[in-house]
Amino acid sequence: MVDLDCKTKMISPQMQSRSPRLSNKLNISIPTPQVRVAELTAASDSACSSYENYLRLQELKKLWSSKEFPEWKDELVLKPAVMGLEITFRFISTVLSDHRPYANRREWKRRLLALTTSEIEIIALLCEDDVETRGAIPIVDLTSSDGVLARENSSAEVWKMSDETTVVSRVSEASLLPRLAAWHKSEEVAKKILYSIECEMQGIPYTLGLGEPNLAGKPSFNYDAVCKPNELHALKKCPSDNADMDLENQTLYATHQILESWICVSKQILERILSRIESRSFENASSDCWILEKVWKLLKEIEDLHLLMDPDDFLRLKNRLSIKATSESDFFCFRSRELVEITKLSKDLKHEVPTILDVEVDPKGGPRIQEAAMKLYRKKAEFAKIHLLQAMQAVEMAVKSFYFSYKQLVTIVMGSLEAMGNRAFVNVDSGDLLGQIYLEPTYFPSLDAAKTFLDSWGHERGRYSS
Repeated sequence: MVDLDCKTKMISPQMQSRSPRLSNKLNISIPTPQVRVAELTAASDSACSSYENYLRLQELKKLWSSKEFPEWKDELVLKPAVMGLEITFRFISTVLSDHRPYANRREWKRRLLALTTSEIEIIALLCEDDVETRGAIPIVDLTSSDGVLARENSSAEVWKMSDETTVVSRVSEASLLPRLAAWHKSEEVAKKILYSIECEMQGIPYTLGLGEPNLAGKPSFNYDAVCKPNELHALKKCPSDNADMDLENQTLYATHQILESWICVSKQILERILSRIESRSFENASSDCWILEKVWKLLKEIEDLHLLMDPDDFLRLKNRLSIKATSESDFFCFRSRELVEITKLSKDLKHEVPTILDVEVDPKGGPRIQEAAMKLYRKKAEFAKIHLLQAMQAVEMAVKSFYFSYKQLVTIVMGSLEAMGNRAFVNVDSGDLLGQIYLEPTYFPSLDAAKTFLDSWGHERGRYSS
């Protein structure tokens, strides 16, 4: 039967009392999805220790954390970055020396060139952002000696561009890149890398000093003093090297040394973000967040190198190294304590939202933060805060993308059973830790709610004020 009272029900007094016309305050709440999210923890101590010993991680950390230029505030941010770049140069040499006829050298060259370009881009951004202590950065200015070069300085190049213009460029003596440029197998790749350095360092008052053209005649970054290539390459031999599996082992070893270098960079950037938010330097914090997002994408790019490893060689190496997940928390990525830590720190950026918005969390669970965010977005007066909030949400997206991609990677490289922690059936509710990370509700529910209802909120506010 037709409900003849439907019109009465549609405009009942009870519903009229809920009309937004009778209230100039919009109360909106977003229901919390009922998804169980397990606490993210590293793998067992024994698994983590084995991973660290395999990569000689403690020795690498000593190089990353050595503070040799006290006045240079961001030394510990840039140092692991250039070391990661230098290990990539070594990796290129390893790949191009691979004598296996079935190795996909063409794609390896493409991937490593793309990876190196991404690393150089981030290093340039870090250099560009290091304005506060730029005067303390170790550089070598060959123009300070009126163009007179020491006889023993064989690393300096002098180019005469015209009758009146002479460009002096200092080249690193210890880096592998100049050697790659002189080797016929890697000459093409090295030249592209050098041009990338020249392009990315355009807006910076110094250059990296790795043999790039340096057409502007800028002073050179003291690469050897910061990166210490000789000490770094002394760690190139893996403790578990085996004559039968050297090449695949070196590939895995180099990949994860590069990965850990950039994880260290991420941690330093996260600490700098928190410091800048605390000092209310929101524009600089925003810049750091965007760099952090790029680093998370770089980590994914590094992990994807596993796709090019030979399946049979890699799986034999996997068995020899006992790389096997017995549970979700034992995935190879969770053996990196630092990766787990930067994941937590990236997620904990959500706690900085009240500070950015100058509002306290409502103990009763009211939409105080949401309303403050809506006002910020609508007024556009404090755009540095908007930039920062957008960048923080971009970091969330990059983190979740990394773990989503990692699960697909494990499936392709090791098989679906390994991706499920060697269990036959797994779903999100039963403990799929990787799935929980990328399916987890947004880290920023108040910002999500603010954007969801921003348009209707602005419309209602305009109607009430008229």
